[in-house]
Amino acid sequence: MPSLLEAIVEKYQCFEDDTFDQMPIPIYVPRKNPRNTIPNLLVLNDCDIDSAGQESDLRDKCHGVEELDLAQNCLSRWSEIFKILHIMPRLKFANLSFNNLSSDINSAIDTCGDLRETYPCLKSIVLNSTNITWRSFKHILKRIPMVEEIHLSMNNYDVIDLDDDDDCQSIQMPSVKKLHFTGNPVSTWYEVCKLGRAFPNLESLVLAECPLQSLMTPPPSPDCHLGILSYPRQGNGFCDMTLDSPHDAFPRLRFLNLNRTLIRTWDDVDILGRFPELRYLRIQGCPIFEENTDRQEYTEHERRQLLIARLPCIQTLNGGAEITADEREDAERFLIRYYMDKPENELPDRYKELVQVHGKLDPLVNIDLTPESKVQVKIICGDKCEQHILDVYQTVSEFKQKFEKFTGIPAHRMRVFYVDQHVCSVVGPEEMKFPNKRLYSYNIVKGDQIIVDSKR
Repeated sequence: MPSLLEAIVEKYQCFEDDTFDQMPIPIYVPRKNPRNTIPNLLVLNDCDIDSAGQESDLRDKCHGVEELDLAQNCLSRWSEIFKILHIMPRLKFANLSFNNLSSDINSAIDTCGDLRETYPCLKSIVLNSTNITWRSFKHILKRIPMVEEIHLSMNNYDVIDLDDDDDCQSIQMPSVKKLHFTGNPVSTWYEVCKLGRAFPNLESLVLAECPLQSLMTPPPSPDCHLGILSYPRQGNGFCDMTLDSPHDAFPRLRFLNLNRTLIRTWDDVDILGRFPELRYLRIQGCPIFEENTDRQEYTEHERRQLLIARLPCIQTLNGGAEITADEREDAERFLIRYYMDKPENELPDRYKELVQVHGKLDPLVNIDLTPESKVQVKIICGDKCEQHILDVYQTVSEFKQKFEKFTGIPAHRMRVFYVDQHVCSVVGPEEMKFPNKRLYSYNIVKGDQIIVDSKR
Protein backbone atom coordinates (compact mmCIF):
# COMPACT_ATOMS: atom_id res chain seq x y z
CA MET A 1 0.00 0.00 0.00
CA PRO A 2 1.32 3.51 -0.76
CA SER A 3 2.35 6.01 1.86
CA LEU A 4 1.01 9.55 1.97
CA LEU A 5 4.23 10.77 0.37
CA GLU A 6 3.94 8.28 -2.49
CA ALA A 7 0.30 9.20 -3.09
CA ILE A 8 1.24 12.89 -3.28
CA VAL A 9 4.06 12.16 -5.74
CA GLU A 10 1.75 10.10 -7.91
CA LYS A 11 -1.06 12.67 -7.93
CA TYR A 12 1.02 15.81 -8.36
CA GLN A 13 3.99 14.29 -10.29
CA CYS A 14 6.43 15.86 -7.90
CA PHE A 15 9.71 15.39 -9.76
CA GLU A 16 12.58 17.75 -10.37
CA ASP A 17 12.84 18.72 -14.04
CA ASP A 18 16.47 19.61 -14.75
CA THR A 19 15.61 20.94 -18.22
CA PHE A 20 14.37 24.13 -16.57
CA ASP A 21 17.89 24.87 -15.34
CA GLN A 22 19.34 24.52 -18.88
CA MET A 23 16.96 26.91 -20.61
CA PRO A 24 16.91 30.71 -20.67
CA ILE A 25 13.78 31.62 -18.77
CA PRO A 26 11.99 34.98 -19.02
CA ILE A 27 11.32 36.64 -15.70
CA TYR A 28 7.56 36.11 -15.97
CA VAL A 29 7.90 32.31 -16.23
CA PRO A 30 7.94 30.43 -12.86
CA ARG A 31 11.26 28.66 -12.37
CA LYS A 32 9.57 25.74 -10.59
CA ASN A 33 7.18 23.40 -12.38
CA PRO A 34 3.65 24.36 -11.19
CA ARG A 35 2.76 20.66 -10.95
CA ASN A 36 5.28 20.40 -8.09
CA THR A 37 3.31 22.83 -5.92
CA ILE A 38 1.15 21.14 -3.27
CA PRO A 39 -2.14 23.04 -2.73
CA ASN A 40 -3.28 24.29 0.66
CA LEU A 41 -6.25 21.90 0.35
CA LEU A 42 -4.89 18.38 -0.04
CA VAL A 43 -7.48 15.72 -0.96
CA LEU A 44 -6.38 12.08 -1.19
CA ASN A 45 -9.55 10.04 -0.67
CA ASP A 46 -9.61 6.28 -1.20
CA CYS A 47 -5.94 5.94 -2.16
CA ASP A 48 -5.15 2.95 0.11
CA ILE A 49 -2.72 5.10 2.12
CA ASP A 50 -1.51 3.25 5.22
CA SER A 51 1.44 5.37 6.44
CA ALA A 52 2.97 8.83 6.31
CA GLY A 53 6.20 8.04 4.47
CA GLN A 54 9.63 9.66 4.72
CA GLU A 55 9.16 12.47 7.22
CA SER A 56 11.75 14.90 5.88
CA ASP A 57 10.51 14.71 2.27
CA LEU A 58 6.91 14.93 3.41
CA ARG A 59 7.68 18.04 5.47
CA ASP A 60 9.26 19.76 2.46
CA LYS A 61 6.18 19.19 0.36
CA CYS A 62 3.37 19.64 2.91
CA HIS A 63 4.53 22.33 5.33
CA GLY A 64 1.97 24.75 3.83
CA VAL A 65 -1.05 22.41 3.84
CA GLU A 66 -4.01 23.84 5.80
CA GLU A 67 -6.78 21.36 4.94
CA LEU A 68 -6.23 17.61 4.66
CA ASP A 69 -8.77 14.99 3.53
CA LEU A 70 -7.60 11.40 3.97
CA ALA A 71 -11.02 9.74 4.23
CA GLN A 72 -11.49 6.11 3.17
CA ASN A 73 -7.86 5.07 3.36
CA CYS A 74 -6.10 2.31 5.30
CA LEU A 75 -4.55 4.31 8.13
CA SER A 76 -4.72 2.37 11.39
CA ARG A 77 -1.64 3.29 13.45
CA TRP A 78 -1.77 6.35 15.65
CA SER A 79 1.99 6.83 15.27
CA GLU A 80 1.41 7.57 11.57
CA ILE A 81 -1.43 9.98 12.36
CA PHE A 82 0.75 11.93 14.79
CA LYS A 83 3.58 12.01 12.25
CA ILE A 84 1.26 13.54 9.66
CA LEU A 85 0.00 16.15 12.12
CA HIS A 86 3.57 16.92 13.19
CA ILE A 87 4.84 17.76 9.70
CA MET A 88 1.80 19.97 8.88
CA PRO A 89 2.02 22.74 11.50
CA ARG A 90 -0.50 24.99 9.68
CA LEU A 91 -3.21 22.33 9.46
CA LYS A 92 -6.68 23.72 10.28
CA PHE A 93 -8.91 20.89 9.03
CA ALA A 94 -8.34 17.11 9.06
CA ASN A 95 -10.72 14.46 7.74
CA LEU A 96 -9.78 10.92 8.81
CA SER A 97 -13.21 9.35 8.31
CA PHE A 98 -13.54 5.68 7.41
CA ASN A 99 -10.01 4.79 8.53
CA ASN A 100 -9.95 2.07 11.19
CA LEU A 101 -8.49 3.87 14.22
CA SER A 102 -9.64 1.40 16.86
CA SER A 103 -6.09 0.46 17.91
CA ASP A 104 -4.73 1.27 21.38
CA ILE A 105 -3.25 4.73 21.41
CA ASN A 106 -0.75 3.81 24.16
CA SER A 107 1.61 2.10 21.73
CA ALA A 108 1.69 5.21 19.57
CA ILE A 109 2.37 7.41 22.59
CA ASP A 110 5.45 5.33 23.37
CA THR A 111 6.90 5.79 19.88
CA CYS A 112 5.89 9.25 18.73
CA GLY A 113 8.24 11.38 20.82
CA ASP A 114 7.12 14.50 22.67
CA LEU A 115 3.88 13.72 24.53
CA ARG A 116 3.33 17.43 25.13
CA GLU A 117 3.20 18.35 21.44
CA THR A 118 -0.07 20.05 20.53
CA TYR A 119 -1.61 21.24 17.29
CA PRO A 120 -3.15 24.61 18.13
CA CYS A 121 -3.99 25.51 14.52
CA LEU A 122 -6.31 22.51 14.09
CA LYS A 123 -9.87 23.88 14.30
CA SER A 124 -11.90 21.03 12.79
CA ILE A 125 -11.42 17.26 12.92
CA VAL A 126 -13.62 14.62 11.27
CA LEU A 127 -13.54 11.11 12.76
CA ASN A 128 -16.72 9.60 11.35
CA SER A 129 -16.87 5.80 11.26
CA THR A 130 -13.31 5.36 12.55
CA ASN A 131 -14.20 3.16 15.57
CA ILE A 132 -12.04 5.44 17.68
CA THR A 133 -12.23 4.55 21.38
CA TRP A 134 -13.10 7.12 24.02
CA ARG A 135 -9.61 6.70 25.49
CA SER A 136 -8.02 7.61 22.16
CA PHE A 137 -10.42 10.47 21.59
CA LYS A 138 -9.69 11.99 24.99
CA HIS A 139 -5.97 11.86 24.26
CA ILE A 140 -6.54 13.55 20.89
CA LEU A 141 -8.54 16.32 22.59
CA LYS A 142 -5.56 17.16 24.80
CA ARG A 143 -3.45 17.67 21.68
CA ILE A 144 -5.91 19.96 19.84
CA PRO A 145 -6.72 22.57 22.51
CA MET A 146 -8.27 25.09 20.07
CA VAL A 147 -10.56 22.70 18.16
CA GLU A 148 -13.98 24.20 17.39
CA GLU A 149 -15.74 21.52 15.31
CA ILE A 150 -15.75 17.73 15.89
CA HIS A 151 -17.39 14.97 13.85
CA LEU A 152 -17.91 11.66 15.70
CA SER A 153 -20.77 10.17 13.68
CA MET A 154 -21.31 6.44 13.16
CA ASN A 155 -18.82 5.21 15.75
CA ASN A 156 -21.22 2.83 17.53
CA TYR A 157 -21.21 4.81 20.78
CA ASP A 158 -24.03 3.83 23.13
CA VAL A 159 -22.29 5.19 26.23
CA ILE A 160 -20.29 8.42 26.42
CA ASP A 161 -17.08 8.44 28.44
CA LEU A 162 -15.46 11.87 28.68
CA ASP A 163 -14.08 11.57 32.21
CA ASP A 164 -10.42 12.21 32.74
CA ASP A 165 -8.89 8.78 33.42
CA ASP A 166 -6.72 10.18 36.21
CA ASP A 167 -9.08 12.10 38.47
CA CYS A 168 -12.58 11.04 37.34
CA GLN A 169 -13.47 14.62 36.43
CA SER A 170 -15.12 15.51 33.16
CA ILE A 171 -12.87 16.86 30.44
CA GLN A 172 -13.62 20.52 29.76
CA MET A 173 -13.14 21.84 26.20
CA PRO A 174 -14.59 25.37 26.05
CA SER A 175 -13.31 25.89 22.49
CA VAL A 176 -15.69 23.32 20.93
CA LYS A 177 -18.70 24.98 19.26
CA LYS A 178 -20.01 22.28 16.86
CA LEU A 179 -20.44 18.52 17.37
CA HIS A 180 -21.79 15.99 14.88
CA PHE A 181 -22.91 12.74 16.54
CA THR A 182 -25.18 11.26 13.87
CA GLY A 183 -25.99 7.55 13.79
CA ASN A 184 -24.62 6.51 17.18
CA PRO A 185 -26.82 4.13 19.23
CA VAL A 186 -26.99 6.40 22.27
CA SER A 187 -30.56 6.17 23.56
CA THR A 188 -30.82 8.30 26.72
CA TRP A 189 -30.60 12.03 27.25
CA TYR A 190 -28.56 11.30 30.37
CA GLU A 191 -25.69 10.21 28.11
CA VAL A 192 -26.14 13.15 25.74
CA CYS A 193 -25.82 15.57 28.65
CA LYS A 194 -22.25 14.36 29.13
CA LEU A 195 -21.41 15.96 25.81
CA GLY A 196 -22.77 19.27 27.04
CA ARG A 197 -20.75 19.02 30.26
CA ALA A 198 -17.54 18.32 28.33
CA PHE A 199 -18.19 21.08 25.78
CA PRO A 200 -19.84 23.88 27.81
CA ASN A 201 -19.83 26.39 24.94
CA LEU A 202 -21.44 24.03 22.44
CA GLU A 203 -23.64 25.93 19.97
CA SER A 204 -24.51 23.25 17.41
CA LEU A 205 -25.33 19.58 18.09
CA VAL A 206 -26.41 17.00 15.49
CA LEU A 207 -28.04 13.85 16.92
CA ALA A 208 -29.84 12.69 13.77
CA GLU A 209 -30.59 8.97 13.53
CA CYS A 210 -29.71 8.31 17.17
CA PRO A 211 -32.35 6.11 18.88
CA LEU A 212 -33.18 8.74 21.52
CA GLN A 213 -36.60 7.92 22.92
CA SER A 214 -36.99 10.95 25.14
CA LEU A 215 -35.34 14.16 26.27
CA MET A 216 -36.45 13.43 29.80
CA THR A 217 -33.77 12.42 32.24
CA PRO A 218 -33.94 9.11 34.20
CA PRO A 219 -36.42 8.66 37.04
CA PRO A 220 -35.52 11.06 39.84
CA SER A 221 -34.26 10.08 43.25
CA PRO A 222 -36.43 10.42 46.38
CA ASP A 223 -35.02 13.97 46.66
CA CYS A 224 -37.00 15.06 43.59
CA HIS A 225 -39.33 17.10 45.78
CA LEU A 226 -36.37 19.42 46.35
CA GLY A 227 -36.30 20.22 42.64
CA ILE A 228 -32.94 18.53 41.98
CA LEU A 229 -32.57 15.32 39.99
CA SER A 230 -29.60 13.20 41.07
CA TYR A 231 -28.41 10.30 38.96
CA PRO A 232 -26.33 7.26 39.76
CA ARG A 233 -23.29 6.42 37.70
CA GLN A 234 -24.29 4.46 34.59
CA GLY A 235 -21.45 2.59 32.90
CA ASN A 236 -18.62 4.85 31.84
CA GLY A 237 -19.25 8.53 32.26
CA PHE A 238 -19.31 11.14 34.95
CA CYS A 239 -18.58 9.94 38.44
CA ASP A 240 -21.35 12.21 39.65
CA MET A 241 -23.71 14.43 37.75
CA THR A 242 -26.58 16.50 39.10
CA LEU A 243 -28.90 18.26 36.69
CA ASP A 244 -31.55 20.84 37.46
CA SER A 245 -33.24 20.21 34.10
CA PRO A 246 -32.68 18.28 30.86
CA HIS A 247 -31.29 21.44 29.22
CA ASP A 248 -29.00 22.42 32.07
CA ALA A 249 -25.95 20.99 30.26
CA PHE A 250 -26.54 23.10 27.12
CA PRO A 251 -26.67 26.76 28.17
CA ARG A 252 -25.40 28.08 24.80
CA LEU A 253 -26.88 25.58 22.34
CA ARG A 254 -28.43 27.41 19.36
CA PHE A 255 -28.82 24.62 16.77
CA LEU A 256 -30.11 21.08 17.41
CA ASN A 257 -30.84 18.31 14.89
CA LEU A 258 -33.11 15.48 16.11
CA ASN A 259 -34.18 14.15 12.71
CA ARG A 260 -35.18 10.47 12.62
CA THR A 261 -34.76 9.93 16.35
CA LEU A 262 -37.38 8.04 18.40
CA ILE A 263 -38.85 11.10 20.14
CA ARG A 264 -42.53 10.23 20.60
CA THR A 265 -44.18 12.65 23.04
CA TRP A 266 -45.08 16.32 22.93
CA ASP A 267 -43.65 16.65 26.43
CA ASP A 268 -40.22 16.34 24.82
CA VAL A 269 -41.07 19.22 22.47
CA ASP A 270 -42.02 21.29 25.51
CA ILE A 271 -38.58 20.54 26.97
CA LEU A 272 -36.98 21.87 23.79
CA GLY A 273 -38.91 25.07 24.28
CA ARG A 274 -37.02 25.65 27.54
CA PHE A 275 -33.49 25.51 26.10
CA PRO A 276 -32.34 29.07 26.85
CA GLU A 277 -30.51 29.84 23.57
CA LEU A 278 -32.02 27.32 21.12
CA ARG A 279 -33.10 29.13 17.93
CA TYR A 280 -32.70 26.60 15.10
CA LEU A 281 -34.28 23.15 15.29
CA ARG A 282 -34.64 20.19 12.95
CA ILE A 283 -37.07 17.49 14.08
CA GLN A 284 -38.52 15.37 11.27
CA GLY A 285 -39.23 11.68 10.80
CA CYS A 286 -39.96 11.03 14.50
CA PRO A 287 -42.74 8.81 15.93
CA ILE A 288 -44.36 11.84 17.56
CA PHE A 289 -45.69 12.91 14.17
CA GLU A 290 -47.03 9.57 13.00
CA GLU A 291 -50.42 9.90 14.63
CA ASN A 292 -52.32 12.22 16.97
CA THR A 293 -54.52 11.44 19.95
CA ASP A 294 -57.41 10.66 17.61
CA ARG A 295 -55.26 7.98 15.94
CA GLN A 296 -55.02 10.02 12.76
CA GLU A 297 -51.87 11.23 11.05
CA TYR A 298 -50.99 14.90 11.41
CA THR A 299 -50.90 16.90 8.22
CA GLU A 300 -47.64 18.68 7.47
CA HIS A 301 -49.30 22.02 8.20
CA GLU A 302 -50.62 20.80 11.58
CA ARG A 303 -47.17 19.52 12.57
CA ARG A 304 -45.55 22.83 11.79
CA GLN A 305 -48.19 24.88 13.61
CA LEU A 306 -48.11 22.74 16.74
CA LEU A 307 -44.30 22.86 16.83
CA ILE A 308 -44.15 26.64 16.36
CA ALA A 309 -46.77 27.21 19.04
CA ARG A 310 -44.90 25.05 21.58
CA LEU A 311 -41.46 26.51 20.79
CA PRO A 312 -41.71 30.25 21.47
CA CYS A 313 -38.02 31.03 20.90
CA ILE A 314 -37.35 28.99 17.75
CA GLN A 315 -36.59 31.22 14.76
CA THR A 316 -36.11 28.57 12.04
CA LEU A 317 -37.79 25.17 11.98
CA ASN A 318 -36.62 22.24 9.85
CA GLY A 319 -34.52 24.44 7.61
CA GLY A 320 -37.45 26.56 6.43
CA ALA A 321 -37.81 30.31 6.25
CA GLU A 322 -37.61 32.37 9.41
CA ILE A 323 -40.83 32.21 11.39
CA THR A 324 -42.71 35.50 11.11
CA ALA A 325 -44.76 37.14 13.84
CA ASP A 326 -47.97 36.50 11.89
CA GLU A 327 -47.17 32.81 11.41
CA ARG A 328 -46.41 32.43 15.10
CA GLU A 329 -49.68 34.08 16.13
CA ASP A 330 -51.64 31.86 13.74
CA ALA A 331 -49.89 28.79 15.15
CA GLU A 332 -50.60 29.81 18.74
CA ARG A 333 -54.28 30.35 17.98
CA PHE A 334 -54.37 26.98 16.20
CA LEU A 335 -52.96 25.27 19.30
CA ILE A 336 -55.61 26.85 21.51
CA ARG A 337 -58.41 25.63 19.24
CA TYR A 338 -56.76 22.23 18.79
CA TYR A 339 -56.83 21.55 22.55
CA MET A 340 -59.91 23.53 23.60
CA ASP A 341 -62.17 20.44 23.61
CA LYS A 342 -59.60 18.09 25.12
CA PRO A 343 -59.84 16.84 28.74
CA GLU A 344 -58.04 18.87 31.38
CA ASN A 345 -55.38 16.19 31.89
CA GLU A 346 -54.40 16.37 28.20
CA LEU A 347 -53.85 20.13 28.12
CA PRO A 348 -50.16 21.10 27.84
CA ASP A 349 -48.73 23.91 29.96
CA ARG A 350 -48.22 25.90 26.77
CA TYR A 351 -52.00 25.91 26.21
CA LYS A 352 -52.58 27.72 29.49
CA GLU A 353 -49.82 30.23 28.71
CA LEU A 354 -51.33 31.00 25.30
CA VAL A 355 -54.85 31.38 26.68
CA GLN A 356 -53.49 34.12 28.94
CA VAL A 357 -52.08 35.86 25.83
CA HIS A 358 -54.92 35.38 23.31
CA GLY A 359 -57.83 34.56 25.59
CA LYS A 360 -60.29 31.70 25.08
CA LEU A 361 -61.11 31.63 21.40
CA ASP A 362 -64.33 30.62 19.72
CA PRO A 363 -64.09 27.55 17.51
CA LEU A 364 -63.81 28.29 13.83
CA VAL A 365 -67.03 27.92 11.87
CA ASN A 366 -66.77 25.01 9.48
CA ILE A 367 -68.09 26.46 6.24
CA ASP A 368 -68.55 23.99 3.42
CA LEU A 369 -68.15 25.80 0.11
CA THR A 370 -68.43 22.63 -1.95
CA PRO A 371 -71.26 23.05 -4.49
CA GLU A 372 -74.28 20.77 -4.22
CA SER A 373 -73.95 17.81 -6.54
CA LYS A 374 -77.68 17.59 -7.32
CA VAL A 375 -79.96 20.57 -8.02
CA GLN A 376 -83.64 20.69 -9.06
CA VAL A 377 -84.18 23.03 -12.03
CA LYS A 378 -86.89 23.66 -14.65
CA ILE A 379 -86.02 22.54 -18.21
CA ILE A 380 -87.89 24.46 -20.94
CA CYS A 381 -87.94 23.55 -24.62
CA GLY A 382 -90.66 25.19 -26.70
CA ASP A 383 -93.96 24.15 -25.19
CA LYS A 384 -92.35 21.49 -22.94
CA CYS A 385 -91.59 22.38 -19.35
CA GLU A 386 -90.50 19.86 -16.72
CA GLN A 387 -88.68 19.77 -13.37
CA HIS A 388 -85.48 17.71 -13.43
CA ILE A 389 -82.74 16.85 -10.92
CA LEU A 390 -79.41 17.78 -12.54
CA ASP A 391 -75.94 16.55 -11.69
CA VAL A 392 -74.09 19.89 -11.66
CA TYR A 393 -70.71 18.14 -12.06
CA GLN A 394 -71.59 17.16 -15.63
CA THR A 395 -70.43 19.31 -18.53
CA VAL A 396 -72.61 21.30 -20.91
CA SER A 397 -71.84 18.74 -23.62
CA GLU A 398 -72.97 15.88 -21.38
CA PHE A 399 -76.16 17.78 -20.51
CA LYS A 400 -77.02 18.17 -24.21
CA GLN A 401 -76.52 14.48 -24.89
CA LYS A 402 -78.66 13.51 -21.92
CA PHE A 403 -81.60 15.70 -22.99
CA GLU A 404 -81.66 14.83 -26.70
CA LYS A 405 -84.65 12.54 -26.15
CA PHE A 406 -86.60 15.07 -24.07
CA THR A 407 -86.08 17.96 -26.49
CA GLY A 408 -86.06 16.02 -29.76
CA ILE A 409 -83.03 18.11 -30.85
CA PRO A 410 -79.64 16.53 -31.68
CA ALA A 411 -76.92 17.62 -29.27
CA HIS A 412 -74.89 19.33 -31.97
CA ARG A 413 -77.96 21.42 -32.95
CA MET A 414 -78.80 22.58 -29.42
CA ARG A 415 -78.42 26.05 -27.96
CA VAL A 416 -78.67 26.10 -24.15
CA PHE A 417 -79.40 29.14 -21.95
CA TYR A 418 -79.15 29.46 -18.16
CA VAL A 419 -81.75 31.62 -16.39
CA ASP A 420 -80.84 32.84 -12.91
CA GLN A 421 -84.15 33.32 -11.10
CA HIS A 422 -82.79 36.28 -9.09
CA VAL A 423 -81.26 38.42 -11.84
CA CYS A 424 -82.96 37.24 -15.04
CA SER A 425 -85.13 40.37 -15.14
CA VAL A 426 -81.97 42.48 -15.24
CA VAL A 427 -79.41 40.56 -17.33
CA GLY A 428 -81.58 38.00 -19.13
CA PRO A 429 -80.59 34.41 -20.01
CA GLU A 430 -76.90 33.47 -20.29
CA GLU A 431 -75.94 31.20 -23.17
CA MET A 432 -73.95 28.15 -22.10
CA LYS A 433 -71.49 28.20 -25.01
CA PHE A 434 -68.59 26.13 -23.70
CA PRO A 435 -69.10 22.38 -24.07
CA ASN A 436 -66.49 21.37 -21.46
CA LYS A 437 -67.63 23.79 -18.77
CA ARG A 438 -69.27 22.12 -15.78
CA LEU A 439 -72.74 23.21 -14.72
CA TYR A 440 -71.77 24.11 -11.14
CA SER A 441 -69.55 26.91 -12.48
CA TYR A 442 -72.78 28.78 -13.42
CA ASN A 443 -73.76 28.73 -9.70
CA ILE A 444 -76.99 26.91 -10.49
CA VAL A 445 -79.35 26.65 -7.49
CA LYS A 446 -82.77 25.15 -6.90
CA GLY A 447 -85.52 26.99 -8.81
CA ASP A 448 -83.33 28.20 -11.71
CA GLN A 449 -84.22 27.44 -15.33
CA ILE A 450 -82.44 26.06 -18.40
CA ILE A 451 -83.89 26.87 -21.82
CA VAL A 452 -83.08 24.62 -24.77
CA ASP A 453 -83.48 25.87 -28.32
CA SER A 454 -82.48 24.69 -31.76
CA LYS A 455 -79.87 26.34 -33.94
CA ARG A 456 -81.29 27.85 -37.13
